[in-house]
Amino acid sequence: MRGLAVVNKQVIWVSGTKGTIGKSVDGGKTWKWMQPKGYEKLDFRDIQAFDQHKAIVVNAGSPAYILSTVDGGKTWRENYKNTDSAAFFNGMDFWDAQNGIVFGDPIHHQMQLLRTDDGGLSWKNISEKLKQPMKVGEAGFAASGTSIKTAGNGKVWIATGGVVSNIYYSANYGQSWKVFKCPIIQGENSTGVFSIDFFDEKNGVAVGGNYLNDKDNQNNVLLTSNGGKKWKKPIQPVSGYRSGVTFVTKDFLIATGTSGTDISRDGGKRWQNISGLSCNAVKASDGLVILVDGKGQIYRLDTVL
Repeated sequence: MRGLAVVNKQVIWVSGTKGTIGKSVDGGKTWKWMQPKGYEKLDFRDIQAFDQHKAIVVNAGSPAYILSTVDGGKTWRENYKNTDSAAFFNGMDFWDAQNGIVFGDPIHHQMQLLRTDDGGLSWKNISEKLKQPMKVGEAGFAASGTSIKTAGNGKVWIATGGVVSNIYYSANYGQSWKVFKCPIIQGENSTGVFSIDFFDEKNGVAVGGNYLNDKDNQNNVLLTSNGGKKWKKPIQPVSGYRSGVTFVTKDFLIATGTSGTDISRDGGKRWQNISGLSCNAVKASDGLVILVDGKGQIYRLDTVL
């Protein structure tokens, strides 16, 4: 499991390998499992859900698909397909129920960007809006589907890694972009930013590292207080490579990865390791915190905020 959507305290969707999608409507106590027919071999790296009926999934790899359901997963509709051998989606996020964005690895040095304004029924390629070409060896990571984050009024951040790590920022639904350097560990194909989250338009966090050396915690968590333009290290870092991070409140954050899970109670300045359990993604809503791992396990983190 890598895809995770926590809609509220009751509704949770997850997605992963072998075309697998799961849904819970009782806070994770029981689950309904499904495999969209004809897509059983896909690796669904990200899922966006709006309630117990409507959800959208994207897969990693080629062909690249976007599927949606409006009946709780009973039926799925193919809304997008790209057969280019270089097609590889990394993640998606939505501003509201109608407007969303998907990004993928570069094709001919151009980050792939898709935009919907009808709730995911149709997608328009807006890649040409991002004028700056990506470096050779620069790409996104689909470890948790969370290296992209949207915020109100059309703001969106996308983080990359590899030979160089950048933050791509748009304030107008992807119509124009700015690029900020991100000083996280970088330089190899396995390094960079793997997950970002923003509490508001100014305050954000980025985590990552080197997934081939997941216990190394040198320079793999950064904080911003000006919308991603500048980043700084915390006082006490996370304990290793992290592929997922989320704000639960402005002060309480959780980061997770294959070498464990950390929490911060002071806005990301100091991190404390609470578990060595290997997980891929973490999301929170209304105080409910859910984590998923590489073996298909789903965890709820009980916290006292």
